[in-house]
Parts: sequence; C-alpha cells; structure tokens
Amino acid sequence: MRGWGTVDAVTDSIAVRHRSLDEIMAGLDVVRQAPQSVGSLALAVRRPEVGTREVLARAELDATAGLVGDNWSQRPSSRTPDRSPHPDMQLNVISSRFAELIAGDDRNAWALAGDQLYLDFDLSVDALPAGSRLAIGDRAVIEVTDQPHTGCAKFAARFGRDAHKLVWTEEGKLLRLRGLNARVIVGGPIEAGDTVRRVA
Repeated sequence: MRGWGTVDAVTDSIAVRHRSLDEIMAGLDVVRQAPQSVGSLALAVRRPEVGTREVLARAELDATAGLVGDNWSQRPSSRTPDRSPHPDMQLNVISSRFAELIAGDDRNAWALAGDQLYLDFDLSVDALPAGSRLAIGDRAVIEVTDQPHTGCAKFAARFGRDAHKLVWTEEGKLLRLRGLNARVIVGGPIEAGDTVRRVA
C-alpha cells in the first residue's frame, strides 16, 4: 500500500534565500527550546524518486518499507557491505524549527532538505540518545539509531554554506541540527499535527 494524501510535489527547482550565519544563530534559541517529552509532527515527506519530494497530509509508516512510497528501499548505502539499503537509516528526521530557521515558513521549501519526518521535538543527542523511541500519532513508533545523519553538498546548495557549516560544528552535532536517523518499530498511519511523545 502506498502512502496517501499528497499535498504538493516539490522539485529541486525551488529557490531558497540563503540565511547568513548571524541570522541562523539569532534564531537558534528557538530550536534549543523544542519540547523534550511531547511534541508534534509538522511535516511528512516521501521521495518517490531522486530529486522529487511529495509533501503529505497523511502517510503510512511500515517496519519493512519505512515510509511507504519513499525510495529508501532502492537507495544503495555505502555503510553496508553489499551496498543494500541500511536498515538503521530507514527514516531521516529533522527539527521543524531548524527547517523553518534555514528555509522560511514555506513548508515545500523545508522538503528540499530530503528528510521524511519534520518534528517539533528536541532531537539533541542528550535528549534522544540512540535507542530512544518516539510514538507518532495513535500507533506508529520509531527508534533513533546510532547512524549519523550528515550534511552534504546538496544541503549546502539548497540552504547555503553558512547553514551547512553550522551543522558540522560541535554544537550543531550535539543539537543534531542536520537531524538523525531512525527506523520503524511499529507501523501505522501518521499525519501532520500528530502528537509525538517519548515512550519507554
């Protein structure tokens, strides 16, 4: 079954004004103040093919497929011996507050980051060490993995060199400004606005 509820198809052609380091640093306190116990799902995005994003009102998480309809299962990984898709990198998760800080309030522009889940939640290493679990909506549960999620040249091209440099700083890594990797533990439907909460 594919995910459903496509809101908009987004391609790499969207132009985003590159924020300066001063602009980003001035807004970083907002990212630091994200909730640690109960937050929300701001955006779900699937990548049906390279260079294309679909912003979803509703989607489906699956323990085998990850986000249903996303191309994770066709993406080779340099971190597996046979270059098969890495099971601990099913989902890329980023802070919705940081996405808004570097891309503005156009959520289609957020989708250029290439992550599937945009959470209003504290994603820092201290708040969510590997093994932490988050429930999204009524059923779905994801688990933070130990695989690092790093910025790349595409991220710099879309959001600017200053944003790219910041995610590689020590503070950027501790806050996980570029986000984290996760896998699906319990599948289920999710939709924008769903509650996100820590679970044991």
